[in-house]
Amino acid sequence: MSNQPSSESPREKSLWLATTPTTEYGPLEDGMDVDVAVVGGGITGLTAAIELQEAGKTVAVLEADRIVESTTGHTTAKLTSQHGLKYDRLVSQFGEEKARQYADANEAAIDAVERRVETEDIDCDFQRTAAYTYASTAANVDQLRDEVEAAQRVGLPASYVEETPLPFDIAGAVRFDAQAEFHPRKYLLAIAESVHGNGSYVFEETHAEDIDPGSPCRVETDRGAVVADDVVVATHFPVFDRAGYFARMHPHRAYLLGVRVAETPLSGMYYSTDSPPATIRTHPTDDGDDELLLVGGQSHKPSVGGVPTSERYRRCEAFAREHFTVESIEYRWSTMDYSPVDGVPFVGRIDPLAKHVYVGTGFGGWGMTGGTAAGMILTDLITEDSSPWTDVFDPQRLTPGASAKSFLEENAKVGGSFVADRIRALLAGLEKGGAAAIPPGDARVIRRSNRPIGLYRDADGTTHAVSATCPHMGCLVRWNDAERTWDCPCHGSRFTYDGDVLSGPAVEGLLYRQL
Repeated sequence: MSNQPSSESPREKSLWLATTPTTEYGPLEDGMDVDVAVVGGGITGLTAAIELQEAGKTVAVLEADRIVESTTGHTTAKLTSQHGLKYDRLVSQFGEEKARQYADANEAAIDAVERRVETEDIDCDFQRTAAYTYASTAANVDQLRDEVEAAQRVGLPASYVEETPLPFDIAGAVRFDAQAEFHPRKYLLAIAESVHGNGSYVFEETHAEDIDPGSPCRVETDRGAVVADDVVVATHFPVFDRAGYFARMHPHRAYLLGVRVAETPLSGMYYSTDSPPATIRTHPTDDGDDELLLVGGQSHKPSVGGVPTSERYRRCEAFAREHFTVESIEYRWSTMDYSPVDGVPFVGRIDPLAKHVYVGTGFGGWGMTGGTAAGMILTDLITEDSSPWTDVFDPQRLTPGASAKSFLEENAKVGGSFVADRIRALLAGLEKGGAAAIPPGDARVIRRSNRPIGLYRDADGTTHAVSATCPHMGCLVRWNDAERTWDCPCHGSRFTYDGDVLSGPAVEGLLYRQL
């Protein structure tokens, strides 16, 4: 079969969503009292919920849309403590003890998933495998060797290798043994079923609007209030942000393809040191008779560069075809995540004045282990007031050596984007012919009555007009041509073409505009 691009379009849906049923948990009605309210139905929230329930707590999980459909539903689904070249930097900037905490927490997360899969007999394609971070050229080999030394010092199963199962040559790689891969939705939907019942609940289509961090706490939703002794904020971006998380994390997007290839199924999980990095792993098809290659990367910050989303997908496809014999592309999807300025997630009390409100966020693309570890840590903090891994993840930590440069750079980019957007808004105008001049399936930001407006013209020729100003902090949204969404380049909020919020930090949608 030809290794040229196929004319058949892939499904614009993640493999995980395409191979599992849609959930149908009802919304909250009238409000209630529980021991712990968990805001967010992804891997962090559901892990915390089941751990808290097993510790004897009653729990209410509050999900604004459908559980396990947001970031967790769009992951590469690697369960690994190998997060690129992480540990040499951690040891250097945080010290060996905190680097060991980070390593231990992520290794414990893999073990916890395996233990639950076995004890609850969850069919989620879990299997142990090796993870590799590889370098394409010799220029990065010294970094790999330093990483291996640091990882070994903190007790990780790391080694330096120069050969891998990849069908192309590499200069070298860091190998971690006994890592794992799985189907995250199959795993988490089983957990949700276990949570729901016996005084605990999973509520969908229930949007948390505000949190009163008093004693008891009160979560205000569009369906009523939940009163609880403790609250876990496990949303993609914290819905309750008095501590400035928007300035301490930056968003980045990455892209994935589910590909059928002619080669023998590949063992292991792979991540490159290239810029942008590539990611590779395989996963069995739903019938178990075949394997799909999951390949992608193209990670970038929304505020940097002008390459359209469709071009990012084309580059992922070109990479796949360069290194494998591609027979078809079955799925394509993208994911958004947030990286803290010092490279370590925020897990613990959400701010110094909210004693009973906790957060787990900022997993930097490694949320399967990070979110699992966060759920375990938050359970320990709520039930025991301590965790062996608290210090390194403490949201109130001060790490000027590790974060100051990144903090200044990222927020300077946001400020630059804001100013540039204001200039673009003043200069923008409708082209001759008005909205009808926009081709079907395309969009643009224009100025009307001195207000920036986002126009999208659908395939039927209907024009959808919304405010182009993100309600979070006033940046102008930009059009995502492959996924037909309005994306904020400053802090990563995303909206449908009709203005509805897909993901925060924005909690309100883009206002409808009349042309």
